[in-house]
This record gives sequence, C-alpha cells and structure tokens, in this order.
Amino acid sequence: MLREEKTQIINKLADDLSRSTIIIATNYQGLTAKQMDELRNTLAKADTEYHVVRNTLTRFAADKADREHIVDIIEGPVALAFGHGDVVNPARVLSQYIKSTESTLQIRGALLGERVLAPEEVLNLVSLPPTEVLISQLIAGLQATIVRLHNVLNSPLQGLLNVLQSRSQKLSE
Repeated sequence: MLREEKTQIINKLADDLSRSTIIIATNYQGLTAKQMDELRNTLAKADTEYHVVRNTLTRFAADKADREHIVDIIEGPVALAFGHGDVVNPARVLSQYIKSTESTLQIRGALLGERVLAPEEVLNLVSLPPTEVLISQLIAGLQATIVRLHNVLNSPLQGLLNVLQSRSQKLSE
C-alpha cells in the first residue's frame, strides 16, 4: 500500500472515529463476503458504517482523532461498526444479526465517548428502551414529583380553608 493511500485511509478513519457516537469492535472471521455485505446493508439502515480495518492504521487514526481508548478493543482481525446518532441501534442490530443468522461474528467491545465497554456491556445496551421512551419516562417522573410537591404545599392551605368554612357555617347558623 502506498504512503498516500495509507494517509487517506488514516484521515477517513480519524473522521469516522471523531463523528461516531459509539464504535463497536467485532471479530468478523468466518463470515462470507455475502454475509458481510448483508451485515453492512443491515447496519446502514441503522445509520451505522461497518469497515474492516488495519490495527496499525486505526492506532494512527485514533491518535489523530483523540480516541486513543479504541486501542484497548482492537486486537487481531477486527471490523469496526461506526454508529451515528442513537448508541443503542448499532448494538441492537449486531445482536439481532448474530442471533438470527447464528453467525460466528463476535462483539469484542465498544467505545462510548471515552469509556471502553466490555462485550457484555454492549449486549446490555440492547435491553435499554429506545431514547424516546427513556425521555418520556424521565418527563413522567418529573411531572409526578411536581404534582407531589404541589399537594404537599397545598394541603396546609386546604386544611385552613376547611376550618374557616366550617367556622363560617357555624357562625351563620
């Protein structure tokens, strides 16, 4: 490979590393070209790019993109899934692909921000509800807290109102 080609690959990898919300490393050995193509198409629907990478070039790109922690999960033959947007979708798609095809594909780990995730943690992401559901649960929790606060602050005033009304009725009789 020529030096110019390597530089272009490093620049592309650095760009992918810096733009990605999650990067999942997989062991792709044992997959046929047809299976790899099918996996790439499935991941593309989840806004995820999937590339077989050379570890040395990835290390250079990681230094360039300030994502040095990626080095912890790339060893041996590796392919990287670069997820953009929701961090759960790439993990969910990979997990479903492995289960549905009974593939030899293995998740080696992931890089989520500056945190390196073990394979088990990546699979735990799959069990998370979608982002919209998490946001709605958070809003419901906040609303319930506000209603409780309103009730607590309102109860002494309501009690005073009840005492004054009963006193007013007794005086009017």
